[in-house]
Amino acid sequence: MQRFDVIVLGAGAAGMFAAIEAGRRGRRVLVVDHAKAAGEKIRISGGGRCNFTNLGIAPERFISRNPRFALSALKRYTARDFVARVDAAGIGWHEKTLGQLFCDGSATQIVQMLLRDMAAAGVELWLGCTLGEVRREAGGFSVETGRGLVAGGAVIVATGGKSIPKMGATGYGYQVAGAFGLPLVETRPALVPLTFAAQELEWMAPLAGVSGQARVSCGKTGFDEAVLFTHRGLSGPAVLQISSYWREGEAVMLDLAPGVDVGAVLRAEKQAAGRAMLRTALGKLLPERLARHVEAAAGVTGPMAEMGRAKLDEVAAMVQRWSLVPVGSEGYRTAEVTLGGVDTDALDGRTMEAKGVPGLYFVGEVVDVTGWLGGYNFQWAWSSGWAAGQVA
Repeated sequence: MQRFDVIVLGAGAAGMFAAIEAGRRGRRVLVVDHAKAAGEKIRISGGGRCNFTNLGIAPERFISRNPRFALSALKRYTARDFVARVDAAGIGWHEKTLGQLFCDGSATQIVQMLLRDMAAAGVELWLGCTLGEVRREAGGFSVETGRGLVAGGAVIVATGGKSIPKMGATGYGYQVAGAFGLPLVETRPALVPLTFAAQELEWMAPLAGVSGQARVSCGKTGFDEAVLFTHRGLSGPAVLQISSYWREGEAVMLDLAPGVDVGAVLRAEKQAAGRAMLRTALGKLLPERLARHVEAAAGVTGPMAEMGRAKLDEVAAMVQRWSLVPVGSEGYRTAEVTLGGVDTDALDGRTMEAKGVPGLYFVGEVVDVTGWLGGYNFQWAWSSGWAAGQVA
């Protein structure tokens, strides 16, 4: 049986980062993953450019049963720390909207940086290797793998969640947690498009491909970003964001002209061009197909001159207070992350070690910490992986 100081389960962002940090401390580290390539979710992220962090990291932008749990790791290894590492690797980057940082080139640059750092730290990497049972042994743990049983003084579980199963995502990390008696917070798809019933899709389908800036809210939470109509419902950054807060049976509210007094605009348009059709006035605020849909949904067939103030206010409400009840989401198939996971009450926020199982650590998406869209989940991977790597 081969023996290592640290065995990392999962060669994603959090796992590779934890391995690098442990290796730099002189630990003998093994990383095992059933995938054929390391960092596959990094490679496809950000449209292939990897939105690797966000300059607006704050605890309220992470969802967890204990939202302050992530604070220790995020403060100790910050977005600026990771940017410094990217700079040192000679990888160009740029800031997009809302503090999001992307590679100038390909996301594979981040993967290659991590692989180089692992190699330099002496980390051994086994890819295409299945994982089996993890058992507590005298002096550490044993892990069943496709290459036989391996032993380690510490095990870092970095196997991610259930999102994007076509890339090999499984619930393996949750099984490991359960086997050691760690509680789990119920998991569900997050950062995922929302779907609607047939009666809504009847009018939504013709709008497929229409997009625009909007405010999407659920309860007291709302996001001002792009919305995209699809053949199955709603997508786009604002919808993905709100999906993490939405629950079945709840309505989402769309404001298709945030920051605009649509009623005042329509009244002014009627005054200036009463013979114009409603869709013409709405077309100054909305994409043409959406403007035509609102006109039809309002039952308006004549020029604006024929519309009274009450009707104009009704149309304004349709544009800015459009309440829709999704029936579900597209599920883990397209979800960018998994909400829920290993309960943070069972982990040490400074080290990510399981409180009742010395030497066992959980990092990244497998933990009940889920960030907003826009680089937050990658920063959680770097920060939590770094924290475990300092002590494992």
